[in-house]
Amino acid sequence: MKNLCLLGATGSIGTQVLEIIREKNIYNLKSISFGKNIKLGKKIIEEFQPEYVSVLSEADMVNLQNEYPKIKFGCGEDSLITAATYAPGTLVNALVGMVGVKPTIAAIKKGMRILLANKETLVVAGDIINRLLQEHETELIPIDSEHSALFQCLQSGSKKEVNRLIITASGGAFRDRTRSELKDVSVVEALRHPNWEMGPKITVDSATMVNKGLEVIEAHYLFEIDYERIETIIHPESIIHGMVEYNDKSIIAQLSLPDMRLPIQYALMYPQKLSNPKFRSLDLAELSTLTFKKMDFERFPALGMAYQAGKAGGLMPAVFNAANEVAVSLFLKGKIKFLEIEDIIEEALESFENQANPTLEEILAADSKVRTCILEKYEVK
Repeated sequence: MKNLCLLGATGSIGTQVLEIIREKNIYNLKSISFGKNIKLGKKIIEEFQPEYVSVLSEADMVNLQNEYPKIKFGCGEDSLITAATYAPGTLVNALVGMVGVKPTIAAIKKGMRILLANKETLVVAGDIINRLLQEHETELIPIDSEHSALFQCLQSGSKKEVNRLIITASGGAFRDRTRSELKDVSVVEALRHPNWEMGPKITVDSATMVNKGLEVIEAHYLFEIDYERIETIIHPESIIHGMVEYNDKSIIAQLSLPDMRLPIQYALMYPQKLSNPKFRSLDLAELSTLTFKKMDFERFPALGMAYQAGKAGGLMPAVFNAANEVAVSLFLKGKIKFLEIEDIIEEALESFENQANPTLEEILAADSKVRTCILEKYEVK
């Protein structure tokens, strides 16, 4: 049995990770973290009996410690790092947000194998992460469906033979609406993704196309490909998740029904591709049609901002990410309108001074400053 540490156990990715390891029974779940879903967290504790559990609050920690005296509990940022590195082996980081960065770095320094679903780790600290991966001679495998698809397609040739990466986008909840039709859309409407079941933050990011922008930045660091050779395309069916064009102009694509369990299982079992009775085969005859549409950067300006931030490098990816996280939170709370998310990101990118080769501390400081500035302006509404 291999050791597994899982951050974000009660979230969408985390629960599907548990489903896979329950099915395959080759991992020993040594530690977990979870947030507000105490009821589900307790069910996971009782089924998998992890040795260490990280929770959000001290009150939760005390209550759970009393209920499960044989298990070690912690709370806060330091406990996330403890959970991430509790046992040598594999870390699945399924946290959402900047809170996932430090645990990933700590696990890499321990030489652990990283299965990453936390976009922010590479988006804000890609250069640092890649340097540490090389220094500690360990590997990072993406869980995100698009990056998993690209990772699989890249097995067909060497990196020097790659001409371009093509990342597909469903278009999100508002893919068929014009910008004028987005002025007064509600939170409920934004959360109705046509193809995937995801958390609220990622679902809103899909509607603004910020999610695709974060994926572009992430792909740049994952596969060390220039931004000019990373393209995005609208693909409403979400059947092709990623494509790689090689120098001979042949394109290798990864196709499957939209099911996050597939890339999760691939990462957990890599390099094996194992069967799973719960996975459905793709019936191309029944599907009959795959459609594609050129990405419209005027319709989805946030995607263009992501390319801008990625190419600028330094602190700009962190600024882009922080501004978006705060803006989406404000939107979900009903404090701003949907289109104001883009306005907030653009204002942050234009007003923040960049810095080359920042340290992790400088990245985190920039992140904090961006958040504070935005909240001071908009939280009072």
